[in-house]
Amino acid sequence: MTVTDPWEVQMRALGSFIRSQRKLANLSLRQLADLTSLSNPYLSQIERGLHQPSVRVLRLLADALNVSAETLLAEAGLLEHAAGAAREDEDGSPGAVESVIRADARLDDEQKAALLAVYRSMLRE
Repeated sequence: MTVTDPWEVQMRALGSFIRSQRKLANLSLRQLADLTSLSNPYLSQIERGLHQPSVRVLRLLADALNVSAETLLAEAGLLEHAAGAAREDEDGSPGAVESVIRADARLDDEQKAALLAVYRSMLRE
């Protein structure tokens, strides 16, 4: 039995999301480091969920990856209302689509984060 800290899970999900966005942008870790003036090892730790990035670092990453800072903050669990808005159905319950994505055992964490990001981006008006 493994008991996992929810914050640790959130950091791993954030790291997977950042990694998937970096790969979608066709950037190597080194290229992202150059764009953000952050070190390779530090970015690697963030992508593996081993380090909690500051808001400043999230902003640098958002700019380099052409993702809104709000999206990264929501993925980091720092903007609860923004994250919650995209995750709720009209009745306020967790979104069925997001629940299905999270529950699909055929997808790894990185794939789930990428699908959730695409889905959420489609919901914005």
